[in-house]
Amino acid sequence: MALRRAPGTGGNATATKRIRKEISDLARENLGAISLAPNESNIFQWRATIPGPVGSPYEGGVFDADIRIPEDYPFSPPHVQFVTKVYHCNVSQHGAICDQLLKTAWSPALSLYKVVLSLSSLLTDPNPADPLVPAIAQEYKQNRKKHDGTAREWVKMYAQPKKDTPAGPAHPAPRASTSRPGTIHRHVNGSLAPPPQIAGTRRSAPSGDSATPIEIGDDDDDVEIELSTPRRSKRARVENGESSRTGNTSRLSGPGASADDVIVIDDDD
Repeated sequence: MALRRAPGTGGNATATKRIRKEISDLARENLGAISLAPNESNIFQWRATIPGPVGSPYEGGVFDADIRIPEDYPFSPPHVQFVTKVYHCNVSQHGAICDQLLKTAWSPALSLYKVVLSLSSLLTDPNPADPLVPAIAQEYKQNRKKHDGTAREWVKMYAQPKKDTPAGPAHPAPRASTSRPGTIHRHVNGSLAPPPQIAGTRRSAPSGDSATPIEIGDDDDDVEIELSTPRRSKRARVENGESSRTGNTSRLSGPGASADDVIVIDDDD
């Protein structure tokens, strides 16, 4: 990430050098659930995210803080303000923070990382002796149960972590079946040829008639075929291009005849 100072910030070389060093040091720190990073367009503006400490009334919440670094940093402390509303005697309703580390206890040896750790500690152990909101400090000392209950309610209202809802797998819309029945080929003069395409519809047989009529239509004419009880058949076989008939078998001759062709002749008997 290329960091640069925004035009017009007026940050001096000492502050810029110190900030870059802290960025390098953060890469080696184990921040845990805490996040701390500069703005991509201005290294004098930072953002921190602090999880509510376990065991405190702020547990389960996530608190964002805005950090502004002065031009004479690190000789002056950074300006830190909570963006998330928090019910705390040392935090005003506008997010201002009363912490000695950010005032008289500041030292150039400290860093932004240590400031964020101090804020996390302040959530665990408020300082009612130096309050920014006296009413909350009084409640903290006289009715701790009520204080903690209100703090938890504020966590539910203002400090819930943002959940990233993953997009569910896309379910394709059902597609109409394009499957077609298998094609049956027949032999024509020793080669395979597909049968003609015929569209057919089935109609119910008239009552009292055992035959089942099927209407088969093509592009030219409609032909109705009636299926009835199978009849006895006689077979005619064509052999060696000659026609003969022996018993129920008829041998026929003619062009294109093959010894493997079988012709079924219905017997009206």
